[in-house]
Amino acid sequence: MNNVDSLYQYGTLALLVPGLFEGNLSLTDLLSHGDTGIGTGDGLDGELIILDGIAYQVDGDGNINEVKDDFTVPFANVHQGAFKPLTDVDASLNAAAFEKKVLDATKWENTFFSVKAHGKFKFAQTRSINKQPKPYPGLVECANNQSVFKKEDVEGTIIGYYSPQIFNGAAVGGFHLHFLADDHSMGGHVMDFEMQSGNIAVQRFSKLEQELPVNNQDYMDHDFSKDDIQKAIGEAE
Repeated sequence: MNNVDSLYQYGTLALLVPGLFEGNLSLTDLLSHGDTGIGTGDGLDGELIILDGIAYQVDGDGNINEVKDDFTVPFANVHQGAFKPLTDVDASLNAAAFEKKVLDATKWENTFFSVKAHGKFKFAQTRSINKQPKPYPGLVECANNQSVFKKEDVEGTIIGYYSPQIFNGAAVGGFHLHFLADDHSMGGHVMDFEMQSGNIAVQRFSKLEQELPVNNQDYMDHDFSKDDIQKAIGEAE
């Protein structure tokens, strides 16, 4: 995919809520849709970060692993990176101020876009989850047993996506961000941070390509009307 105006998403966040964690798409196939993105692995196996076509997994112990082509995902977003500079950071921004700064500068609340920020952080706090065995638990139960990592005075990259609130469930309404330290000493799903200096870049999308795991019978048979998707996403994220 060479269309820099298009975001590709495999699966939905909602399918993770009841524990439909089976990886149905290989990393090779995922990377055919883009060189930048985030996601998770088969069995909710860690947090995935894709930068410049290289995929890294932050496992439940906090290790950073470069994953192989046969790594599979139940849920991921990728795109062909073509970021444009938004602003430099020369004063401390906590997570809430960071998000507000991006939205105030873009006015893109009603469309999908990606954000990439690199710089120095006073601290970054992330989380990841160990691979789950079958029968899979639900997403909230997994989140209650997540591993949390925190590092001070770290340089690294925040990468992720903003989705309009009307898509909450299909994706994470609002920001969904991952972090990777430059020295690969830590990373994962962003919980909190304070950015001290660096730069923020963004990329807007007008098209969403969504692929569903229609060859997975558990997904096809599941009744999502019985799941409190909004509540579960709020608790897990």
